[in-house]
Amino acid sequence: MQELAKKFMTQQSFGVIGLAVMGENIALNVERNGFPIAVYNRSREKTDAFMASRAGGRNVKAAFDLKEFVGSLERPRKILVMVKAGRPVDAVIEQLKPLLDEGDIIIDGGNSLYEDTERRTRELEPQGFRFIGMGVSGGEEGALNGPSLMPGGTESSYEYLSPILTKIAAQVDDGPCVAYCGPGGAGHYVKMVHNGIEYGDMQLIAEAYDLLKNLGGLDHKQLHEVFAEWNTTDELNSFLIEITADIFPYIDEGTGLPLVDLILDAAGQKGTGRWTAVNALELGVAIPTIGAAVNARIMSSYKQERVAASKELSGPNGKYQGQTKEFIKMVRDALYCSKICSYAQGMALLAKASQEYSYNLNLGEMARIWKGGCIIRAGFLNKIKKAFDENSSLANLLLAPEFKQTILDRQNAWREVVSTAAKLGIPVPAFSASLDYFDSYRRERLPQNLTQAQRDYFGAHTYLRTDKEGTFHTEWVPIAEATAAK
Repeated sequence: MQELAKKFMTQQSFGVIGLAVMGENIALNVERNGFPIAVYNRSREKTDAFMASRAGGRNVKAAFDLKEFVGSLERPRKILVMVKAGRPVDAVIEQLKPLLDEGDIIIDGGNSLYEDTERRTRELEPQGFRFIGMGVSGGEEGALNGPSLMPGGTESSYEYLSPILTKIAAQVDDGPCVAYCGPGGAGHYVKMVHNGIEYGDMQLIAEAYDLLKNLGGLDHKQLHEVFAEWNTTDELNSFLIEITADIFPYIDEGTGLPLVDLILDAAGQKGTGRWTAVNALELGVAIPTIGAAVNARIMSSYKQERVAASKELSGPNGKYQGQTKEFIKMVRDALYCSKICSYAQGMALLAKASQEYSYNLNLGEMARIWKGGCIIRAGFLNKIKKAFDENSSLANLLLAPEFKQTILDRQNAWREVVSTAAKLGIPVPAFSASLDYFDSYRRERLPQNLTQAQRDYFGAHTYLRTDKEGTFHTEWVPIAEATAAK
């Protein structure tokens, strides 16, 4: 009896399955914050290496099969699964189910598609298990020192986990960067859109770099200085601008050249940006900046084709002929205006999904938990939080007083940058998409009246009128024939 009591007393508070770098780091984060952990990895060698190095001297128990792992945890068990999204998550869950008891909590902390999380919730909850799909952002550093956490599932399960999650999350001036997102797949949905916004941010920064380097003529030292200075401003202070400034002065030892110039210009992607774009199409939400960012990565992958095409297809060449300092300022303004549009699109998508999927998202709170730990963390998010706190039913971020005035004040520079890029043959798909989004949103009348007429002409799809109520259809061919006869 005493041995059983002793064993119970030494059971661990929290379990982590999967010891790749993210899994290791978040496990160490949990333990550092006062919660004894148990760990398991499919490969024993990985577990042994972790225990012999980073876990040394910590309150960490290693298990070498799932039964041992589950038995080492206090009930109700809290198990974080950090394995590759998709089938591996399903496989781990199926292996766990026979070993768990009613009320145990499985947390999927990978980059799972929200639809998979919805499915797993529907399957697991009726069987008596609790399931949380949790977006984790911040990369390796965030996982270790404090990520942004986006949990979704049953609220009671979140409340049970909150003492741990609020400790391990990044801490900012107004609290930990974690909040209950909503039922089902809400957490992974928010993470998906977060990643879509991240795609947009990164593409906009890449376009600013391209303009400054290839039109403005800035070298790597000057680029470092510009981005470092931008990172001190209220508008552009952010993790992505900070690391961009850090990249430029890094010199490759073998060649003596800036390392960034030696990196192949073919960007990878893991799918979350594409998921965002596809879902936006399904929900009927315009996110052209994020879509342009996804397309830009796809276009970059055509490296061999582009090299061949560069020998066949010509375009304008040249440098910006005005003052360099003025050009830098205009690019900064264009970047900020485009960034506002990108976030406006992401928040509009969250708002629509919240309504469509009954997530009941608090958009101000979503902006708040992105202020620390995550890849898109930025001072700018304070302004977004304030905008939605002041008006929770805000139709679009472009209508928030501060953002509206910012774009009205800076749109001339934005337009000049986009037109200059077009004249000199530098593609700026995300800058252009953002400007098009702004111009489309601000116009009372768009040319889709003609689109509706065409649809009615060839498919009898009908149309509405501006001057009277009702639905209308016109027999266009006889009218066209009569007109031609005159």
